[in-house]
Amino acid sequence: MGVIEDVYEDLDTDVAFEEFEAAVHDKVEQMGGLADEETAAMLIAHELEDEEVSGIADIEPGMDEVKFLGKVVGIGELRTFDRDDTDRDASENGEGDGDGDGESGEEGRVINVEVADETGQIRVAFWDRMAQSIADDELAVGEVLRIKGRPQEGYSGVEVSADQAEPDPDAEVDVQIHDTYRIEDLSLGLSDVNLQGRVLSTDSVRTFDRDDGSEGRVANLTLGDETGRVRVTLWDEKADRAAELDPDTSVEVVDGYVRERDGDLELHVGSRGAVEEIDEEITYDPETTAVGDLELGETADLAGGVIETDPKRTFDRDDGSEGQVRNVRIKDETGDIRVALWGEKADLDIDLADYVVVTDAEIQEGWKDDLEASAGWRSTVAVTDPPADAPGADAGGDAGTDPAGGGGSPGLGTFGDDAGGDGATTQNDTDVATDGATDADEGRVQFTGTVVQAGDPVVLDDGAETRSVETDADLRLGEEVTVRGPLRDGRIDADEVH
Repeated sequence: MGVIEDVYEDLDTDVAFEEFEAAVHDKVEQMGGLADEETAAMLIAHELEDEEVSGIADIEPGMDEVKFLGKVVGIGELRTFDRDDTDRDASENGEGDGDGDGESGEEGRVINVEVADETGQIRVAFWDRMAQSIADDELAVGEVLRIKGRPQEGYSGVEVSADQAEPDPDAEVDVQIHDTYRIEDLSLGLSDVNLQGRVLSTDSVRTFDRDDGSEGRVANLTLGDETGRVRVTLWDEKADRAAELDPDTSVEVVDGYVRERDGDLELHVGSRGAVEEIDEEITYDPETTAVGDLELGETADLAGGVIETDPKRTFDRDDGSEGQVRNVRIKDETGDIRVALWGEKADLDIDLADYVVVTDAEIQEGWKDDLEASAGWRSTVAVTDPPADAPGADAGGDAGTDPAGGGGSPGLGTFGDDAGGDGATTQNDTDVATDGATDADEGRVQFTGTVVQAGDPVVLDDGAETRSVETDADLRLGEEVTVRGPLRDGRIDADEVH
């Protein structure tokens, strides 16, 4: 057995021996006698033993040339650049001669292609002749490529600078190509993402200094759809969109790209992207945890009606900057909890009887060992309509609606002596509301509700109406009580409180 056969026998490759032998002879001829058959065979074997990856997710920066299979899911635009005369092969820096056919000082070309397999997605940079071929429509979305290239750390994660690529029409890669993504479809490395969602919250524009001395601008908003929610980061001129969009607006993100922050996926919008308002009705139904089921130390989503609001407070941080916080208390059918709104969230327009959804709140130990929810920078706080199954959401037709524009009540009506609204009872009512029990023999009424105002008078709400109550009992906001007593001028003079 000859030296070529010996080297081939030690290889784990699908390449036929005849093809391997021909490559060895070509290598000997190419090197002009500088290598014998054994040396040439070893060189070819090394090329065939480039790092094989079982999937795109296994590709990491620092690997030598890798070979992998991927389906084309997106094709970028052809870009041109001037090569650096002092660096004829700058492809590893993202602007060079990937296939070695460019001359120093001439115009270079590059095009980015997104490819994916069952394990993930990655951006592949094609240079010069290959880039021009792709720009000339010689590659289409949906084609499967066998790619060989060099992994490196790119702006949006790991990228591969392609050395070789060829179509493989017989290979099958089970990847679904989306025209419009849902939030649950997002994965790290995706680009050219179009996604529709409902605005849950927005932040103000922030500025920062870049390494080159220029000023950058950034803002965030949070979108939700029927599959989940995602934080969207808007850069530079796109940042102003955060201030222009109101919560509950339906929008479409165009040409976004997915990155990771603190273990969570984020959708970013740069100069090529946009956030556009649309007429679609986007549904967002968060899977919230009942207040009674919250546990210390967890991060949870919760929702409920606002039964107490405190004024905003400011404080000095250790670094000398000023912070702010505002506490509200929300209640669902299982209990109530104080929610601390930090930073810009303290400025949110949240009133009694609003229904709020708080996401990514940290459950901490509060005053007197009660649990407290902390809504920080990762959290979203949205005032919205209660779901149809929320307590009191449909009670009494319009009776649970806040005439001041609260957007609906989760079982809390309007407050004060004049409850107003269809079906609500006022101080001048002499009849007992339909939900109150009457003792005709004694002229007394019974009413069960949640304390939404403490003091004089106490105000109770049962989800369909409010009642003013005269009592000396020490009642706490959010407490559910039953009162009994005579009704005078629309106010219950309670002599029994349970």
